[in-house]
Amino acid sequence: MGTTKTEVLKAERDAVIAKSVRTAMDLFVAEATGHTIRDVEGREYVDFTGGIGVHTTGHRPESVVRAVKKQLDRYLHLCVMVFNYEPYVELAKRLLAIAPMKDAKSAFFNSGSEAVENGVKTARAYTKRPGVISFRNSFHGRTFMCLSLTGKYRPYKVGFEPFMPHVYQASFPYHYRCADRHDASECAQRSLDTVEDIFHSQAAADKVAAIITEPVQGEGGFIVPPKEFFPGLRKICDAHGIVLIDDEVQAGIGRTGKMFAIEHFRTTPDLITTAKALGAGLPISGLTGKAEIMDAPVPGSIGGTYGGNPLACVAAIENLKLIEKALTNAPKVARLLERRLDEIAEEHALVGEHRGLGPMRAIELVKDRATKVPAADEAKAVQREARERGALFLTAGTFDNVIRLLPPLTTPADVLEKGLDVLDAAMAAVERTGR
Repeated sequence: MGTTKTEVLKAERDAVIAKSVRTAMDLFVAEATGHTIRDVEGREYVDFTGGIGVHTTGHRPESVVRAVKKQLDRYLHLCVMVFNYEPYVELAKRLLAIAPMKDAKSAFFNSGSEAVENGVKTARAYTKRPGVISFRNSFHGRTFMCLSLTGKYRPYKVGFEPFMPHVYQASFPYHYRCADRHDASECAQRSLDTVEDIFHSQAAADKVAAIITEPVQGEGGFIVPPKEFFPGLRKICDAHGIVLIDDEVQAGIGRTGKMFAIEHFRTTPDLITTAKALGAGLPISGLTGKAEIMDAPVPGSIGGTYGGNPLACVAAIENLKLIEKALTNAPKVARLLERRLDEIAEEHALVGEHRGLGPMRAIELVKDRATKVPAADEAKAVQREARERGALFLTAGTFDNVIRLLPPLTTPADVLEKGLDVLDAAMAAVERTGR
């Protein structure tokens, strides 16, 4: 048994929690407010993890907390499959008012995985086809259909085979690692060609119900596709009657500086999945899409006991108001992050590339800029060093060599600067010591 409170709690955790539930940060949180986390030892940290993209408006926004407390005095759980209640309808109305497609409807669930699962089910019901195309380097969740769609093997898929049939993977336009050093537009076209290849080699186009992709690959390392990619994907879907599913679980609801990341690409999807930032910390996800598609499954086939529970709905309603206001600050956050990451990239040879869309930013670490060999161990070392210095970052990427930044859009500039100073110093320490 350890001597610090953290050591004691960690020993207790290891004794009772399954090893398969991995925790990135070796600390126990006592309190989280706004952009700051305080651990049980009293240490404070600038939080760039955002609950993996949840806290776009910071930890425990006051108006969200008030709305949830008020709802607690009315009712906790009813189940939308048994009773109607106003927060469920009100949240749908608010989402439809900002959705990129017209004449849309919504349904709500508990997690991003559930939203993706129901997106696939809805597309299959609408098209009467079995096939689904996803992309390499993607992440869509941890249920069996979502794992089947996910384009990263370790750790998500290890030991869980076999996966769902009728799922096919195309290449995502990861321009930094485009082997033949194509320009961005050619990289996009090569990716689109792999979609067409599937029609000839694995599944005829008229057997494909949906193509699903993230507008910015999240777990894949914040990979932003070239601007030609989504219009090209839309063209393929239109030509073959395929439903285009836009998985915005991590990139959506304000994270990229627009309410939906797909808005950057001037493309209208058929279905959109949302979760994470939607509920400001309460578990809720949504599937929003064209009404004729959303109405295709038979009544009673979509739902769940806790899906769209009242507490999460009122939290999401209030949080959407906050995000609409926070979006006005997003360009300032994006510019500050981009400027500082430019400086960090220039200063440190470990940085192969920094990239992102709006305030959704990341740096990819490599052992050598010419060979681009991924520096996964160094990324973990930078994460640890930054934590010791007072800032929290997550890693990501197919090769686990990407450090991602997910600060609240409401984070003050001086706090962002402080956190980035820590990242800069952590990079220097790792380059100096090699660990």
